[in-house]
Amino acid sequence: MVSAALEILGLSMCVFGSLLVMVACGLPMWKVTAFIEANIVVAQTIWDGLWMSCVVQSTGQMQCKVHDSILALSHDLQAARALTIISAVMGVLGLMVVIAGAQCTNCIRTETIKARVVNAGGVIYIISGLFVLVPLCWMANNIISDFYNPQVPPSKKREIGAALYIGWAATALLLIGGAVLCCSCPPRDNSGYSVKYAQTKRATQNGDYDKRNYV
Repeated sequence: MVSAALEILGLSMCVFGSLLVMVACGLPMWKVTAFIEANIVVAQTIWDGLWMSCVVQSTGQMQCKVHDSILALSHDLQAARALTIISAVMGVLGLMVVIAGAQCTNCIRTETIKARVVNAGGVIYIISGLFVLVPLCWMANNIISDFYNPQVPPSKKREIGAALYIGWAATALLLIGGAVLCCSCPPRDNSGYSVKYAQTKRATQNGDYDKRNYV
């Protein structure tokens, strides 16, 4: 019962984390305009995402433009695209693996094999969390480095957007949920007692039982 509860808890955390990865991948708020020096009072805010750049006016109007060329993007954006997509795909794969080995399903009959399949799904989710963590930290490091770099003009400086925080929350859920799935093995029912059966008594040719059976 405890093992089934751990499986449900870990799977719920991992599924929610995978959904947050997909949300962070689609949001354009990976980099946002830094309001410093000459940019303290501006009429528009610039959002830079993995797939598009958006300009939000002070009136509430927003115009977005999809990135024209993949090769023209910076290395961190290219890596973030690839790794976040891989993480999302692995999240779907991990969901199918965990459901196949869950105790509430009958896809696999043997309990030990079911536990190993659930553990494999937890490992997949942990790897998925690591894949999305790499571009998040890389992007945040570049944003902070450019922010404190005096050679970068204030109009080009950016701050950490909401998508990065959502991605970090997704990473935490994937790592914790995957660890819970890896620890959700059912206890082994080994009582320590072995059953021994007595040898059946055989009759002799005369029809009587052998005298050795009574010794």
